[in-house]
Amino acid sequence: MTGATSPSVVTVIRPRRARTLVEWGELWAYRDLLYFLTWRDIKVRYKQTALGAAWAVLQPLLTMVVFSIFFGRLAGIDPGGVPYPVFAFAALVPWTYFANAVTQASNSLVQQESVLTKVYFPRVIVPTAAVLAGLVDVSIAFVVLVGMMLAYGVLPTAAVLALPLLVLFAALTALSVALWLSALNVRYRDVRYTLPFIVQVWLFASPVAYPSSLVPEAWRPVYGLNPMVGVVDGFRWALLGDVPAPGVSFWVSVAVVLLLLVGGLAYFRRMERSFADAV
Repeated sequence: MTGATSPSVVTVIRPRRARTLVEWGELWAYRDLLYFLTWRDIKVRYKQTALGAAWAVLQPLLTMVVFSIFFGRLAGIDPGGVPYPVFAFAALVPWTYFANAVTQASNSLVQQESVLTKVYFPRVIVPTAAVLAGLVDVSIAFVVLVGMMLAYGVLPTAAVLALPLLVLFAALTALSVALWLSALNVRYRDVRYTLPFIVQVWLFASPVAYPSSLVPEAWRPVYGLNPMVGVVDGFRWALLGDVPAPGVSFWVSVAVVLLLLVGGLAYFRRMERSFADAV
């Protein structure tokens, strides 16, 4: 006697519809992966280098020397009563972090090709880890900046208490740009070739070698559309004592970063389903 055959069961797996820009519960579940990717990026950055972590200081320090010669002495730019080397280095610390973080994070998905095509995890972790890893460089360079401030007799005011928020602002600025560029880089590999040029132009479009006060008052809201204007002006205000508080351009930069971040998360979320195929 033949028993009745049970009906076959077919299970169809479909991707979830994204209801939010960030799945916080999922990110929390993968927090250990974020930690290990960040730590790996820190170790790889200085692996097999003769100077190691000293590169975190040398890059902004040498740039400061060049700026001091050409902009401070030859061009005679007035930093507003602050010694020009300190004025420049206070801007180069967040700028160097931003430039390196954006460069590393923009290429991070392509560099993780073997992982993206085999294992599932929230893809946003990859560029985020690259951005977080750069904060170590900020800490190292900040020690040198404090030494320079003491040597030149520059003392901060109570505004220095806002520095942690400004570091967070710099990290969000780097992440907001990196989300766009990393997703675009998976689809269009031209990004990696144009990125060095973009960063170079962006440096001189930001108030790193000169104060924002050189920009006419009527144009400062437009100038603030560059998010690094708010970051650099904020760092100088928090650290250099007599520097005026950031004006309307700072708040324009804050608004631009928030828009870039929300738009970047939405674009990254929409594109990440095709990362494994396109990378």
